[in-house]
Amino acid sequence: MNWPPHRREERSWTARQRQGSRADRTLDRITVSIPPMIAALDYDPTGTVARVHESALIAIARLEAGFGEHLAPLADFLLRSESVASSKIEHIDAGWRAFGKAIGGGKASDEAKSQLAAVKALIAMVDAAGSGSIRLDDLLEAHRLLMGVDFYTARDAGPLREVQNWIGGSDYTPINATHVPPPPELVADLITDLLAFVNRDDLPILAQAAIAHAQFESIHPFTDGNGRIGRALISAVLRRRGLANRVTVPLASVMLADTGRYFMHLNRFRDGDVDGFVEYLSIGAVHASEAAQDSAMALADLPSRWRDIARPRAKSADEALLAALLETPILNADTAQQIAGTTAASTYRALGKLTDAGILELLSESKRNQIWAATDVLAELDALSAAIGRRTIEQT
Repeated sequence: MNWPPHRREERSWTARQRQGSRADRTLDRITVSIPPMIAALDYDPTGTVARVHESALIAIARLEAGFGEHLAPLADFLLRSESVASSKIEHIDAGWRAFGKAIGGGKASDEAKSQLAAVKALIAMVDAAGSGSIRLDDLLEAHRLLMGVDFYTARDAGPLREVQNWIGGSDYTPINATHVPPPPELVADLITDLLAFVNRDDLPILAQAAIAHAQFESIHPFTDGNGRIGRALISAVLRRRGLANRVTVPLASVMLADTGRYFMHLNRFRDGDVDGFVEYLSIGAVHASEAAQDSAMALADLPSRWRDIARPRAKSADEALLAALLETPILNADTAQQIAGTTAASTYRALGKLTDAGILELLSESKRNQIWAATDVLAELDALSAAIGRRTIEQT
């Protein structure tokens, strides 16, 4: 389908500081890529793209209906999976043990805090979309949540950028960049236009999400964090349109499996290849949804397996903890005692028993804030991402 490509314009460039190579220091002209306004554009997939788009809708609906309604903990699990994979694309990977410590409120690494912030930003985006529309304030709030945890990025958390940015190339100037987004004075109008497109109800759902993401990444409206907010926008569109009311489709794992392919399709979108990006995301949605169903079944089997291993007494503290672990796989002593409904001594005995059985792992041995994790649940995060990666690579 015909889709307007980006317009390239040459602009003057003045370096803010004299650093980098001689080419950096002498650069005085750059070529920026200006996306078209898309609020009023229509898109209807045809042929192969239409067929795979329909397959993706069916796969997502099957995941939502088959497990989203009947396995409540799956929602939190998939949110975390999507956020962790999205962070890994940006080379932020704390590992699930450190991530678990951050979730439990323990002392955590900067990477773990950043991954947890990505979870909070995604939740904010999806929850806002559930109200019926996605507003600029929703994007800004998600960005504040994402970037506010780091001292060096907190000052730029929230507002749209007021400087020129770029992707790839030099650290100092846009020389040899793979993409130079539009100048900052155009960003506000382009985002207003994008949000008008996002809030339409007359477009094919997954195609709308795909185009919205590619357009957002092309605008690159923030100084940092654009990738994670842009990927969260996909989930927000699916929630707003009612396709995924409970589950988050873990599409970031598709992108993570082959980042070169992901960025290639984004660049082709900027040349007007909208069908290629819609097809790419649709195929990815099929793989992600089917792998998520496998993870859902694995998670659903865990409570009975845990009971077979621990053999808890009826109405005991360890029985109560086992029943809650799928929904609360990270817990500290206070949370555990609330779940167990018993004394601190009984709760600690139950935690010790489940740890000895290999069901729980002590992530933080600090006496002030011990944190335990259900290892099988957190390990499934890696298993799901790996399964999606295998499906993605085998398809290419």
